[in-house]
Amino acid sequence: MFPQPDMPQSWRAETKPHKFCPGCGHGIVLKCLGQAIDELGLQGRTVFGCDIGCSLLSWDFFNLDSVQTHHGRTTPVMTGIKRARPELICVAYMGDGGGYSIGLQHLISAAARDEKITVVLANNTLYAMTGGQLAPTTLPGQKTETTPYGRDPEATGRPLLGPEMVAAVAGEGAYVARGSIANVRQLKGFLKKALENQMAGAGFSFVEALSACPTNWRMNAKETWRFIEEEMQGYFRTGEIKVPGAVRKEAEDGGHNS
Repeated sequence: MFPQPDMPQSWRAETKPHKFCPGCGHGIVLKCLGQAIDELGLQGRTVFGCDIGCSLLSWDFFNLDSVQTHHGRTTPVMTGIKRARPELICVAYMGDGGGYSIGLQHLISAAARDEKITVVLANNTLYAMTGGQLAPTTLPGQKTETTPYGRDPEATGRPLLGPEMVAAVAGEGAYVARGSIANVRQLKGFLKKALENQMAGAGFSFVEALSACPTNWRMNAKETWRFIEEEMQGYFRTGEIKVPGAVRKEAEDGGHNS
């Protein structure tokens, strides 16, 4: 008899194994999110919204009320639900294209208004579902379908530092962090804090998760892990970027801060 996988209780077991490509980081990010929801006991009042792109394959991932939105519009949809039903926990899930390209105006506006929702963004440095083109997060020198000789920052600009940008406009009650699938314990901790920040009604919550796309990166497992830990984490620094005063004070007084 085969051993059963250890899945979060908030996952929908009948839709597993999931539809993401082998080696894709979305499954890891979503497992961390599911574990955080389980540990906080939020399954009964969480609404999950996902974007177009690879993230749309998460539409049936959870045993939660879920909605799949138009491309780039997940943030305003979840904002509308939260405003109509403030008691709900609203999670917007998207890729770097949905959050930093077509949906950037919504992300920045929601952060500036300090909307009481949680946004989770998977950063895999390119547009994965459409074939691996240049994205706002493509690294300098990285080869994609539309940068076959490597990204030239002089021609296409520098990779977007999303969490740093969000932290600059968000209010004092915002929680902003960047984690990585290379450190799942830390990533789950960041996601849990982002949900707790929404539970407290403190402010906007945003977590970027460095993710993998070996299919479009054209890398094996060893090369994929090296790219995440050395190339991506060398440019996109992981850690907490903006922490509400109450949470920071708790850490200073001896509380645990991942």
